[in-house]
This record gives sequence, structure tokens and C-alpha cells, in this order.
Amino acid sequence: MTTAATAATAASGATPAASWSALLDGLPQAAWVVALADGCVVAANCEAARLFGRPPQALLGLPADELAASPEDLAYWAGARCGDATPLESDTVLAGPAGGSLHVTRSIRPVTLDGAGATHALVTVSDRSAVQAAEAEREMLLAELQATLEATADGILVTDLSGRLRAFNRRFAEIWGLPPDLLAGRDDAAIQAWMHRSVLDAEAYERRLQALRHATLISASDRLELHGGQVLDRVTRPLFFAGRPQGRVFSFRDLTERLAAEERLEAMALHDPLTGLPNRRRLAERVDDAASAARRDGGAFALLVVDLDRFRQINDSLGHDTGDRVLLDVAQRIQGCLRQDDLLTRLGGDQFAVLLRPADAAAAEATARRVLNVVAQPCNVDGAQFTLTCSIGVALAPSHGSSLDDLARHAEAAMRAVKSAGRANVRLHQVRAEVDRRQHMKLDHAMRQALVSNRFRLQYQPQVSLADGRIVGAEALLRWRDPELGEVSPARFVPVAEDSGFIVALGDWVLSQAVRQAALWHQRGHDIPVAVNVSALQFQQAQFVDRVASVLAVSGMPAELLELELTESILVHDAEDAMHRLHALAALGVRLSIDDFGTGYSSLGYLKRFPIGKLKIDRSFVAGLPGDDSDAGIVRAILQMARALGMKVIAEGVETEAQRQFLLDAGCDEFQGWLFAPAMDSLSFEQRLPAPAAARRGGRIRLVSG
Repeated sequence: MTTAATAATAASGATPAASWSALLDGLPQAAWVVALADGCVVAANCEAARLFGRPPQALLGLPADELAASPEDLAYWAGARCGDATPLESDTVLAGPAGGSLHVTRSIRPVTLDGAGATHALVTVSDRSAVQAAEAEREMLLAELQATLEATADGILVTDLSGRLRAFNRRFAEIWGLPPDLLAGRDDAAIQAWMHRSVLDAEAYERRLQALRHATLISASDRLELHGGQVLDRVTRPLFFAGRPQGRVFSFRDLTERLAAEERLEAMALHDPLTGLPNRRRLAERVDDAASAARRDGGAFALLVVDLDRFRQINDSLGHDTGDRVLLDVAQRIQGCLRQDDLLTRLGGDQFAVLLRPADAAAAEATARRVLNVVAQPCNVDGAQFTLTCSIGVALAPSHGSSLDDLARHAEAAMRAVKSAGRANVRLHQVRAEVDRRQHMKLDHAMRQALVSNRFRLQYQPQVSLADGRIVGAEALLRWRDPELGEVSPARFVPVAEDSGFIVALGDWVLSQAVRQAALWHQRGHDIPVAVNVSALQFQQAQFVDRVASVLAVSGMPAELLELELTESILVHDAEDAMHRLHALAALGVRLSIDDFGTGYSSLGYLKRFPIGKLKIDRSFVAGLPGDDSDAGIVRAILQMARALGMKVIAEGVETEAQRQFLLDAGCDEFQGWLFAPAMDSLSFEQRLPAPAAARRGGRIRLVSG
């Protein structure tokens, strides 16, 4: 109380107790007055009573010591009784209700009533219990946060809204390489300066940091590159406390090792593990680049496919280790006769490819001749001396195509022509006559449009058991009627599709449509296995087995109701690769058969090892039955071989009763042809089937005419 207040009290003639009460009741906070002479409370307001949980009258006469719970207060009142009363303001603890304690902000002001000196002290307090509890909770949360930070693999930094450091873990210090003296001193400015100096682009780092500080509710993610070569992934999110943003949490993850591992994996994915040469994927990228440059500049480039002649003999006689060393030597030889910008790749096995850019026909042939010469130099591996040769096919871009698939297909075709003509030579892809090429392009375009426009369709020809005449399946024949070309025979469009590569898409359509139809029959109680004729190019696709599995999974049809018909050429082109794929298909539960058996070339040794379950006798052998002795002998031989191998046999193109009877007498299992029924739509075919309870198994789909 001031001197002015004392004068006002004296002038009013009021008693001191009444004056204290009037004064204290007007204060918003808890307050009481202590007489310094005896240290007892002489007045208190209602807020003080609520603070201590006692009636106001119960506080009167209490020693001030009883309301104090800290050594500071006890010392103060002891000194005040001795005349040493000075103003005091601090946060302290007072005795609360039921022996508890109250955290308060307390102010003590000496009061003079008679002008001679301080006789009383006015005590005002504000309850800080809620604030103290919040601070305690905050400290506890910070302690928990620190424990969580140390258990985190990422480097964590916590700042307040002004950017000052509040907490960080050891991993943060390790990632940024903070010196021990900075850590010990916890100098925010020094640590921030160290981070700025460490970032490769400090200016950009500061701009992004300032943007985050001005957008406290925004989360963000970016990457930082340090001068030491480290790459950090930085993620930042706002930090909330009691529902309000209090700062930011920065998470730093060192990506250096992961990125290096990814680079190593990418390099492995683009290079051949044996020779270290780029692989087909890398070649495809470079061909795309060359094609783009050619379209832009009007230039040309060439692709050479180099296939070693009779390389399998080296593996078989000298072993695969020697074969690998020979491949390394050949790669070095070829690389030595190329220009700096040419690209040598290994396609696999004993086959290499060379991308020449720029190059015309003359330059491509000259390079190919150099490759022939260096490969033909004598080899000496571990004392074994021999001579290698190679066959080279050449395709030119853009005249023979601009994609790797097109160029490789044409170059491989030319290379195979070299093989057929005696090996150890070079051949340029031969373009068809202009008229044939235009017709080919027109038909190829029409096929692609037909597939998009859903103009292809499947018809089904019954397959019949020779033993009892039951319908045991259906061969589905691919049909195409074009608005401009009319009805187009499979014998006309299938070779074009095979040459252009469109047979892959067309075969995939047939596979999906056939399986969908067989799945419908299966749902209706007719278990009709579907056999799909697979072209060599389709079978060689890397994802072919996965595609078959996917189609079956989508349809829900049992795998044993699908049969894939393969040509003999598939089996002998790359027997080992074919065997792996066939066993993978057999593992799915799919049936496998050989179409038009006897018209191509088969190795009986391989045939015995393949999981083949059925052979189909080609119609060319059936047509002469029973009168043609040669055809009859061939059919009997096929049947005897099939029985020895445990395979079933079906004959196609049966048109007369005499043919059917001969096949029955010879022991053939099934037949199909006009003698029983022509091909028909799916509904007509289904109407010929017996009731579902009596349905039998069968069914085929192929891309050739009936």
C-alpha cells in the first residue's frame, strides 16, 4: 500500500481492519495483509480463502510462516520482523489445502501507515499450478521425445518456430559430421552455420529453410547434397503442442549408400555379367537414341547381329568355363575393330550385336567383314587350338525399321539365311519387291485395325473320340472378315503377322478369348479343355509363362483345361530354354502338345525329355489315307512312337469314312474334320454338347485354317 493510500485511510476515519478488507476485496488476485510486528495475517480477501480452501476468517491471525512453504519465504518473514522488509517478487510454493502445495507467482510489498516506517506487508499471489503442470508435461514430453529420437535410425532435429534448436539425436550429429565442441556447447548459431557450410548449394538450402519457417503448417520433402558427396533425404513436419504449432521436426536420411547400390544394380541391369558388355536393354536405349537422331537429322545407322558358328561344340567338348573364356576373347576381338561411338553388346549365349551410328550399307558391310576376319583368327585356350567363325546379319535403319525389335528381327533373319547357306559370311536384310511390300503393309495395318475394332472371331470344330464317337473337345479356328478385304484366310494373314511381329498381340488375343470361352463352358458344366496354338515368336517372349498364368487366374478356369499347341521348330530352336519354359508351363497344370507333327524336324531325344502329352497328325498325311502307302506308313509310325512315349494322338482334316476307319484300326485316339462337323460359332457348338452331367473333356484352339 502506498503512502497516498495510507493518508486516504486516515482521512476516512475507518479502522485499519475495515480499510484492509475494502482494499483487498477490490483486487482480482488472492491477497492478504501481514502485520510485520508479529508476522500474523490481519486481513485476507475471498480469493485468498479460495486459494487455501479455508473461510476468510480462518486465515486471520495465522502466522505468515504457515502460508509459506519455501526457505525463501521463511527467511523473508524472519527478516521482516527484525525490520528488514523489502519488496519481493518471485515464483514460489505456498502451503495449499489438505497439506498440499501451490505453485504461485507471489509479490510482497511493505506498507506504511503512519509514515514512520513499514508496519505491514501486502501479499498478492497468482496461481501458477496449471502453468507449472503444463511446463512439467512439456518437459516430460521433451524427455520422451529425446528418448524416441535416439531410438530412430534417421537423424532428427527439432526446432522452435524461430528456428532455434530444441533437440536432436546422435544420428543427426553423425550424418552432418558435427564436431564435438559444437555438440558440447549446444551453440545453436554455430550448429546452423556448420549445416549451411556443409550443403553444396547453401543459397538454395537457405531459401527452402526460410520458406518452411514462414509456412509453419506445411510438410515438405527434398534432397540435399553435401560437399562430402553425401546425399540426404530431408523430410520436415510441423511440431504441435497442446494443439498449437510449436516448431518443426526435421528428419535426415543418408541416401548415399542406397543410391550407390541402386547405381550398381542399374549397371548390372544394363550389362552382361560375363563380358561386362552392354546388354539388350542398354542396346534398346541406344537404338531409340539413334532413331530419334535419325528422324531429326535424316541420318542412318545399322545393326549387326553376330552369331558364333558351332559354338555349342566348344561347350560340349571343352566345358562351359572354356566357353566363357572364348566369349570374353571374342568380345575383345570385336571391340578392337569398332569405332569409338559404335556399341558392342551381348544379346545372350553366343550372340552379339553391334550398333553402328552413323552407317550406310557399305560401311556396315565393311565393319562386318572386319568382324569376320578377327573372329576367324586362331584360338588357343589351355593348349586347345581351334578356329571360330561367325555368321552376321545386317539391318539398316530407317529403311528396315527404327526399333530394336524390328532391326534385330531383320538382322537375325539375314543371319539365319547365312547359316542356311553355309555360315561364316555376311548378309544384308533383303527387302521384298515393292508390290509385295505394299500389300504386306496394307494387310499388317488392316490386321491391327481389325484387332482394335474386334473384327476377329473364333469358330469351333468338334473333336471326336474314335473309340465311341463322343465329342471330346473343340478346336477353335481364327477367322477374320474385313470390310474392304472380305474374308481373309489364316493362311494369308498369319505369315504376315509372324513376319511383322504382330503375331504376339494376335496370339495373346486368341489366348484370352479362348480361355474366356472355355471358362464359360466350365461354369455351365461343360469341361472343355482349350488348346491354343502358340507361335515361335510368342513362345519366346520373356513374359509368356507369366501371361498364361495371368489369363488363367483372371478367368478362374482350371489350368488343366488349357492346352498349348507348339510347333516342332520351337522345340529345336533353343532346346534348353524351351525345356525350362515347358516345364514352367507344365508346373502350372497346363497341357502341352505338338501341332502338325511330322512336317518339321524333331529330335526324339529332346521330345522324350519334354513334358508333351499329345501329338497332332498333320492333314497332309491324313489326306492320302488309306490308299497312299507312304502316308499310311508315316501315320502308323507316328502312332507307334506316340505309344512308346506314352502320348495321345489326334488326327486333323478327316473328311471320309475310310480315313476315320483307318485311324481307328491303327489305334489313333481322336479325330476332327468335315466328316463330323465344320467349324461353327460357340453357341452352335455348345448346342451339340450333351447335358452338363454327361460332358466330356477336350478342346483345341489354333491359328491355322481348318
